[in-house]
Amino acid sequence: MAIQLIVAKVLRDELALRGIQSLTAEELEEIAAHIFERISDLELELAARDFGISTSGDDRST
Repeated sequence: MAIQLIVAKVLRDELALRGIQSLTAEELEEIAAHIFERISDLELELAARDFGISTSGDDRST
């Protein structure tokens, strides 16, 4: 089972515990995919910081 599907299931279970049951399986999978995209973006930003590379489009070295 793909990790995104596992996250979607965990998300569904967590939302159900809070009484939220209106999301479809497809919506949960989309949310999980978006979460992974954001995590990937954040990992890239952190890696760029480690190398001193600006990711904001703001070149401060000039």
